[in-house]
Amino acid sequence: DAIVVLENVFRFVEEKRMRPLDAAREATADIGLAVMATTLSLVVIFVPVSFMSSVSGRFLYQFGLTAAVAVMVSLLVSFTLTPMMSARLLHVADAALGSGHEPARSRRGLYAWIDRGYARTLRFAMRYRLVVAVLSLGVIASSYWLYGLLKQDYIPTNVDEAEFDVWVIGPQGMSLAAMDEVTRSIEADLRATPGVRLVLASAGGSFLGNVNESRIYIRIAPHEERVFSLTRLWQGVIHGDPLAAFRGNYTQRDVMQDVRRRLRKYRDLWAMVRNAPTFNTGGSSFEIDFVVRGPNLAALAEYTERLRAKSGTLGILDAISTLKLDKPELRVGIDRARAADLGVDTQNIASALRLMVGGDEEVSRFRDPSVNDDYYVQLRLSERYRNDPNTISQLYVPRQGGGLVRLDNLVQIKPALTASRIDRSSRQREARLRASVAPGYGLADRLATLRTEAAAMNMPAAYTTSVSGRGRELERTFREFIWAFLLSVVFMYMILASQFESLLHPLTILLSLPLSVPFALFSLWLSGNTLNLYSALGILVLFGVVKKNAILQIDHMNNLRAGGMDRAAAIMQGNRDRLRPILMTTLALVAGMLPLAVGSGPGAEERRAIAMVVIGGQTLSLLLTLLATPVAYSLFDDLAAALRWPRLAAPGWRWMETVWPSNGRRRSPAADPGREPAAPPYADATADYRGIPPHPNLPPPGD
Repeated sequence: DAIVVLENVFRFVEEKRMRPLDAAREATADIGLAVMATTLSLVVIFVPVSFMSSVSGRFLYQFGLTAAVAVMVSLLVSFTLTPMMSARLLHVADAALGSGHEPARSRRGLYAWIDRGYARTLRFAMRYRLVVAVLSLGVIASSYWLYGLLKQDYIPTNVDEAEFDVWVIGPQGMSLAAMDEVTRSIEADLRATPGVRLVLASAGGSFLGNVNESRIYIRIAPHEERVFSLTRLWQGVIHGDPLAAFRGNYTQRDVMQDVRRRLRKYRDLWAMVRNAPTFNTGGSSFEIDFVVRGPNLAALAEYTERLRAKSGTLGILDAISTLKLDKPELRVGIDRARAADLGVDTQNIASALRLMVGGDEEVSRFRDPSVNDDYYVQLRLSERYRNDPNTISQLYVPRQGGGLVRLDNLVQIKPALTASRIDRSSRQREARLRASVAPGYGLADRLATLRTEAAAMNMPAAYTTSVSGRGRELERTFREFIWAFLLSVVFMYMILASQFESLLHPLTILLSLPLSVPFALFSLWLSGNTLNLYSALGILVLFGVVKKNAILQIDHMNNLRAGGMDRAAAIMQGNRDRLRPILMTTLALVAGMLPLAVGSGPGAEERRAIAMVVIGGQTLSLLLTLLATPVAYSLFDDLAAALRWPRLAAPGWRWMETVWPSNGRRRSPAADPGREPAAPPYADATADYRGIPPHPNLPPPGD
């Protein structure tokens, strides 16, 4: 906002020979509508994002409100501080006014070449308007093709934060002592991995007594010590070894792949190597959490195991099923009729099995005087006997009326395997396939592949599939972003329609939004980024800044036409006048985003995704929008004339009037004595698209 206001003040001093104080008043009033429309339409983009109900919405809540408040403050600054400082600090000599056909200093050299080139290109575009319109539609349609090229993730998976986790699971029934021994061996191997600085291992799970699990936290060397940077290069030059910055470089993903290779020798263990969770999504922290629900445990285990077996061809890593029928058990079938004939109560059978196999702590207590504490004495069969069905069947149980009966006369004992835990959701049993996304793939396409593979198994109607964790949040976030985009467009249209008092001008302005999307997607693809939460946020920011150019162009063209200029001349003159502030704001935006695009360190991948979208979308679409906006403006104007609609502009209407405190009446610029004479008129109203109207302080193009 400040750049646009300052440039307009400078233009009034430079072209209209106005004093800085008068130029500050007039230029701010002249550009006020465009600046206010730009700011308000930018605010309504961030507000819908702040009220998204998903976890991502809560994550972006602070960003949306902060951006909205900051933009409103910038509007206040541009309408108060910027004009005041321009009036006080800007001098006529700074404008380096030209004389006659001699251009001003600011419009010589490179800018004069850019302006002449743009004028010729704009003249060509206005001569072949349908060609430009078809080209613009083709660019918009290419968004569908570019969207298919991009991988989709919830958050970037190629982050390098110098830390990651390893989750190890042993066979069911493995003791805590055995798991601790294996964990120590794994810990020693990981400490020997190149690049690893810290290993912290914990054996034994804390949830539901999963003693056959281990969690290992690994920290590697800091990012600045293992990735090329100018700082490392300079340090190498100081120490006489400039090539040191190019040697021994590696990423976190390289270390994770090395860890996976080292863990393959533990064949009886399952291990998952994953990035440390960035934030809690309200579910599991796994990249892939694919859920299969149904009534039968054996069928659920079979379906998830079939998916796990194909993980190598599905583009996923470290796949595991939460449902495993690997817990040994003895299933006892009681012949209830025979037990009743022999007078044996089933409760006595259950008690005998519980005492001999499970044990009973109420048998006795042992007091240790050295520690002054009591210990329960547990009585049960030794491990060799309690796992043998033949031994257990030889136990005796009492019968009513006295006497004992051997169990093998009453029951059948068979060994079997069952699940160590049964998960349920939505009143159904479920099994989950958990995995990580392999390099080169995206979360969205891997979930689509899993759905396709599950559908190919032809599961019965009682079995269903769904996605949980990050995948569910990805789908929900993108769905809410679409609604946020639509609401933002509606709000922008309402604000622009009220500001311009037109129903067609907002459509011309909003045309710049779909024109920028293909270039934003192309920038993501070219830089190797994915379409994720942060890049979607970057597209939202891009929508807010890219329409600024169209607002500046259309507002100035309307003002020129309201002053009596012909449409053709107003289009040429207005766009050439607004070329400089558009270039200034674009370069300022790109310069502000460059540190994010080239930065490194923890979290750089998230920031880079936002920066690449804004830089690529704004710069690559700049020339097309500079041409498409005036073409669309003229086409919509022709449409309104053909349909006999009211004129698009509101001639003579201005959002701000300059009032002098002395008499309360508005004074025209020419009524101020002591000011320099006004510049010559703009252009001949009879100019058409085949000629370039002369620009103030610029020589004719000569063609």
